[in-house]
Amino acid sequence: MENADHGGGPSRVAFLGLGIMGWPMAANLARAGFELSAWTRTGEKAERFAAEHGARAAATPAEAAEGADAVVSMVVDAPEVEAVLLGDAGAAPSLSPGALCVDMSTIAPRAALRIGERLRDRGLTLVDAPVTGSRPRAEDGTLTIMVGAEEEDFQRARPLLDAMGRLVVHVGPPGHGAMTKVIANTITAINAAALAEALAMVNRAGVDADRFLEVAGSGSSASTMMELKARPMLERDFDPLFKLEHMLKDVRHCLAEARELGIELRLAEVAERLYAEAEAAGQGEKDFAAIATVAG
Repeated sequence: MENADHGGGPSRVAFLGLGIMGWPMAANLARAGFELSAWTRTGEKAERFAAEHGARAAATPAEAAEGADAVVSMVVDAPEVEAVLLGDAGAAPSLSPGALCVDMSTIAPRAALRIGERLRDRGLTLVDAPVTGSRPRAEDGTLTIMVGAEEEDFQRARPLLDAMGRLVVHVGPPGHGAMTKVIANTITAINAAALAEALAMVNRAGVDADRFLEVAGSGSSASTMMELKARPMLERDFDPLFKLEHMLKDVRHCLAEARELGIELRLAEVAERLYAEAEAAGQGEKDFAAIATVAG
């Protein structure tokens, strides 16, 4: 696709991380006309993405960032964000002052602020912009994106974000995107655990699961979680759309932030123990619906 007019925002973008979410998000940027370079840990995967989407494959984050006016990172956690932006062969030294670093990973809010400070010392700007919505929504560009940034930086990043999400919300200053995400994911984790326990009791009692879901889904117990995860839990279909180990990581980030704020999150603490039990039982690489394996 020919380069499009992106309203004065970035046009040359380095995308770092082509995992379950990163690949379709980067593909949407390519379809929107951004000039894209791509890096991921597996060089062959970057080459395949480049061939399919008209991008340039890079051997390192630094190489990907050469000539870019924005970097988008979508990796696992803060150590990986620091590595791809500020580590050996990281992107930051290849960027010109004023470039945007848009991190869409889910990391601890304090880590986002710390990384932002280090980038600011280099004349660069971090926008923390984690997403909600699993792989299908990444594929069709309908993610919800929560953004922590100053207003000017948010507006500069907006064309990029609009290419990947349907709802883009400026939730506050730097760090607030990450804070919003870990709180929201903890609600998701608790909801999934509650649903898993309910379905375990349905099965043990011999209640018809289809009839139960029909009734529960028509009342105040209905939820998006029930719509998305009840059937996978019942059928033990745990193909990962969002890995259980990543959900556990996010709950732990939320609990750490709560402790700093002097708040006790008792339901989150129970959820953390359940997800830790599932991970210890070998479910970490599976979808977080695998919490059903330790429920009941």
